[in-house]
Amino acid sequence: MTHVFFVGDELTAGHGDPKALGWTGRVAARTLPLAPELRFHTLAVPGETTGELTARWDDETLRRTGDPVPGAAPHAVLFAIGRNDVHRGISPTMTRLNIANTLDRAKALGFRTMLAGPPPGRAEDQQAIAELSALCEESAARRGVPYVDMFGPLARHEQWVADMAIGHESLPHQAGYGLMAWLVLHSAWHDWLGVEQPAV
Repeated sequence: MTHVFFVGDELTAGHGDPKALGWTGRVAARTLPLAPELRFHTLAVPGETTGELTARWDDETLRRTGDPVPGAAPHAVLFAIGRNDVHRGISPTMTRLNIANTLDRAKALGFRTMLAGPPPGRAEDQQAIAELSALCEESAARRGVPYVDMFGPLARHEQWVADMAIGHESLPHQAGYGLMAWLVLHSAWHDWLGVEQPAV
C-alpha cells in the first residue's frame, strides 16, 4: 500500500470550494480508478508559512505510514506552497531555505517528492507571488523534483479571474479548484506515481 500526501495550507484544504473537494479531492478522485491501492491524505494547516510547514510535515506523515515494508514502493508527498510567506512578510531567503530543508528531509526519509507553487491571488500581491512561484520552481529544479506551476497558467486565465471574483479571502471557488487540479493531473503526476496515463 502506497500513501500519497498533499501537504499545504488553506488552498490544499480546499477552503472556499462549495463542493468541499478542493484540488486535492479532484486529483485523488481522478487517480484512484487507475491505482486503487493508493491511499490519499490531505495534511493542511490554514495560514501556514513554509517555515511552519517544514516544522511539522514529517511527523504528521510518519504517523500515517506505519513501519516500512521491505520491497514496497516508496510513499509520496506533494508539497503545495501557498501564498502565506507573501502575506506574512517572510523573506525570499528564508522561503528558499525552508523549501530546501523540506525537500532534503523528504529525500532522507525515502519519499517520492513533488512541489507545487502558489496560484495567483490578490492584485496587489501578484508580483510578489510571481517571484515566489519562480523561487519554488528554481528550488525544485535544483533537487530534480517535479514541479507544478500554478501561477503562470492561471495569472491571465479568464475562468480563474472570474472564479476568484466570486470567491472570498483570495480563495478560488469551484472552477478555480478544478483548474488547479487540471494542472496537477497534466503535469508529471502519473509518471511520478508510476500510474499508467488514462486514455484520452
